Amino acid sequence: MESIGDDLKFMTPRPFKPEHFDTLAALGQERRYAAGEMIVEVGDRWRSFHIVMAGEVEVPDPFTGERWDDAKMGPGQFLGEMSFLSGGAATFGLRAAIDTVLLEIPRTAMLEFMARMPEVGDHVLTVLAARRRMLFEQGASALTLVGAERDPAVQRVASFLSRNRIPFQSFELDSDDAAAEAIYRLAQHRPSVITDKGTRLEDPTPRKVATILGLDLDIDDIDDLDLVIVGGGPAGVAAAVYAGSEGLCALVVEDTAIGGQAGTSSRIENFMGFPTGISGADLTYRGQIQAMKFGTRFAMPRQVRGLAQRGEGFCVTLDDGTELCARNVLVATGVQYRRLPIERLEAFEGSGVFYAATDMEARFCRETEAVVIGGGNSAGQAAMYLSRAARHVHLLVRRSDLISTMSAYLRERLEANPRITIHYQAQLTAVDGDDHLRAVEIETPAGRQWIAASALFVMIGAAPNTAWLSGLVELDDKGFVRTGPEVGAPSAYQTSLPGIFAVGDVRAGSTKRVASAVGEGSVVVSAIWTRVDDLRRRERA
Repeated sequence: MESIGDDLKFMTPRPFKPEHFDTLAALGQERRYAAGEMIVEVGDRWRSFHIVMAGEVEVPDPFTGERWDDAKMGPGQFLGEMSFLSGGAATFGLRAAIDTVLLEIPRTAMLEFMARMPEVGDHVLTVLAARRRMLFEQGASALTLVGAERDPAVQRVASFLSRNRIPFQSFELDSDDAAAEAIYRLAQHRPSVITDKGTRLEDPTPRKVATILGLDLDIDDIDDLDLVIVGGGPAGVAAAVYAGSEGLCALVVEDTAIGGQAGTSSRIENFMGFPTGISGADLTYRGQIQAMKFGTRFAMPRQVRGLAQRGEGFCVTLDDGTELCARNVLVATGVQYRRLPIERLEAFEGSGVFYAATDMEARFCRETEAVVIGGGNSAGQAAMYLSRAARHVHLLVRRSDLISTMSAYLRERLEANPRITIHYQAQLTAVDGDDHLRAVEIETPAGRQWIAASALFVMIGAAPNTAWLSGLVELDDKGFVRTGPEVGAPSAYQTSLPGIFAVGDVRAGSTKRVASAVGEGSVVVSAIWTRVDDLRRRERA
């Protein structure tokens, strides 16, 4: 999927082959819809695959009822987008523009058919992915956010949706956009999350929105898991792809957004196969699509709070107290940026202090100065990306140079960019503001100075996310998971307890690079499959 233009070529009418239609017709049944009748309502779960046999289907604007731009589909085309794969909820409605006949196939039957017929599966997947990208880039969705620039809670929802590539509309609070007046009335002229035409979500959180969209975990639908992957960064997503392709029943549990820290990188230029670069979010989103194609499921935003051994398997305890059991657990929780012990810093989180630099955060840097703290590639990429929007970017580096912590190509670009100033041997000493960050104080060898900055990005340190492991596996003195020969394990990625594996940044001794994490996530599946096969044999005996 190199470009949305290439993908959208597949969105023109392209009927299935006659032999495919014969099978599809046997799997489903035809249903007639009168002109003006709703086929899919906003919030409906995708339980069927719809093919237009006759007539025309349109996408109505949820607030006006009029057709949304030129969004229509005719005979030979099928409905839906990426959330069909997971059985998630529709973020837009579908309506019969004229009398219409659809062939409706149960979702599970269609997924099985796609798996048996790769040429059909690849075509459907390409179209669904292209539609999701188009909807996301155009903001075509009934899910609407108002006032993210003023409210941290709405901003957290916006960041969650943006990082997970979920389509939504966004409006600044009480702008002069006359077309949005109906939305402002629904929002009661307050920062809001509106889930459909008349529903304003009280006390919005990413978890509430995820539940509405069907991204949350339905524990009753989970059974006989071979593998729970904790963490949806590059290592976890790569393992999800290979686990699914090897026939393992796997589930990924992610507490924030698919991509992890890599998902906050605006442009990765040294990942093989992408000579012009790719954002971390796009890279891992593509991996998620591949994993879903092979049947791996994702649940987010959900946190794992504890781990217990049960017989020869394991159970993870989730943030609401429910347990999820599997034969194996893969630790791919990565690391998190450290929070600085600066007075009032926490109070400005979401109101000028950020730990990611994606499109969503960049919008808050317009016409202001921005400060980025960190000396690694993520900090450097953030500074380059933010320099497009901010008036000026200040990069604070603790060391006296960047030679040992940042790729050469990135160092050279930072030094050549007139909109970026690198402050070496620098640290943050204070922050100031009212309801939003307004200034930061920094200390350098030349002394202390205040910078009138409304955006501060903290990208330092690497604290491993391992507290939830409940002492079951050996950690090094910094909290990273020890694996391989040093704990007497036959696999380089097995921990001190058979059945628990670790890959990516959370693993002691790992190379902190996206490509390395992807490689580890891919390779570990071989050892996991061997253990699953052995356990299954013993269960059958």
